[in-house]
Amino acid sequence: MRVADFLPAADHLPLADLPTLAGDGGLVVVAPHPDDESLGCGGLIAEARRLGRAVRLVVVSDGCGSHTHSQSHPPERLRALREAETLRAVALLGLAPGDVRFLRLPDAHVPSAGPEAEAAARAVAEAARDCAASAVFVTWRHDPHCDHQASAAIVRLARPLLGAARVYEYPVWGWTLPPDTEVGPAPQGYRLDVSAHQSAKRAAVYAHASQTTDLIQDDPTGFRLESAMIDRLCGPFERFVTV
Repeated sequence: MRVADFLPAADHLPLADLPTLAGDGGLVVVAPHPDDESLGCGGLIAEARRLGRAVRLVVVSDGCGSHTHSQSHPPERLRALREAETLRAVALLGLAPGDVRFLRLPDAHVPSAGPEAEAAARAVAEAARDCAASAVFVTWRHDPHCDHQASAAIVRLARPLLGAARVYEYPVWGWTLPPDTEVGPAPQGYRLDVSAHQSAKRAAVYAHASQTTDLIQDDPTGFRLESAMIDRLCGPFERFVTV
């Protein structure tokens, strides 16, 4: 199926409440970079916490690839900033610092296989055990970013360690793919109504100030989320494709 057909189909997946989507246990969200958790799953996290569900967030990369030419924010300072932004963001969604684990794999070079990927897969499985997870959420394997694809591969490595937990993928950058890109069969899965959490989700996204504002001013090549992208992902529904 072409992505031009797949994503509109994902926009019309059946609506489900959280128990139908994720079962009765905790949830694990796997984010390739600091901010993907808010963009792709901010409403999911907020709804799970509203219902008293345990949620664990695993952030895979160190986020240091967003401003590689900044003198004011060399890698260690940028990593610390992005981790602090993540903690501020997820606090708005109901998570505590102890619910978050940063794996600090290299941004733009997250491995899909080998010892580091296997260690990351074990970390995902540990997070799932810690919250008695009945569902795990990771970025879509066809997202056009190598770290998003690698994170999906890491969850595939973790699959034998996850027991009966369901696995879903959430698209973040899929809308930027060329329309004729082939992405496999038609989507199956669910949409979650997150309209009650839209304002909290948007606030969480903007808590990642290094990615949404001119906070870092000395890198003209630095990454910045476009407002249209934020609007696209901060609508009333989140989409989760069954793996």
